[in-house]
Amino acid sequence: MSYLGIVCRRIKIHIFGVMGQLLLPLFPSDIRMITLTLGVREENGTVYYLHSGMPIFSHASGDMNMFRYITSNLILQGLCANQDIVDTFHVSADSVRRWKKRLSEEGEKAFFKPEARHGRSHKLLPDVLDRIQARLNEGKSAYAIAREEGISEGSIRYAFGHGRLKKNPGSGNPGKNA
Repeated sequence: MSYLGIVCRRIKIHIFGVMGQLLLPLFPSDIRMITLTLGVREENGTVYYLHSGMPIFSHASGDMNMFRYITSNLILQGLCANQDIVDTFHVSADSVRRWKKRLSEEGEKAFFKPEARHGRSHKLLPDVLDRIQARLNEGKSAYAIAREEGISEGSIRYAFGHGRLKKNPGSGNPGKNA
């Protein structure tokens, strides 16, 4: 066999693999590439992640928890590096590192468990608010109460502003003693 025949045979094996199938990654033109073999595409409100042209993950465009899970998963599987995600999606390196750590330590459930607080302050629960209101009615200052409760005075002022606490009727200023 001639030298040219050997080179052509090697190129053919390299490009088409042993079984004759094309191994080159083929991507549509509107793909944003993360790495040479990994890309992302958004279509009709759904984000698709493609590896060598084949879809491997998808999620709704606004689903940030799924985005964090998928990108962390891609990094942990070795398909891309932290910096690839940072460069492609313009997110901070610290965020990517936190998401990856969260997935490796807590698993996938960490991204999808419901938040326990439901938008309420975890320090100013109803029983704490009752204690604070009783002290305010006694004429104590918001600063003194905050120190006793181990919370910030700003938390008490926030509760005033949202109507969760009432100012002491005898005092014109909730932050000062009468």
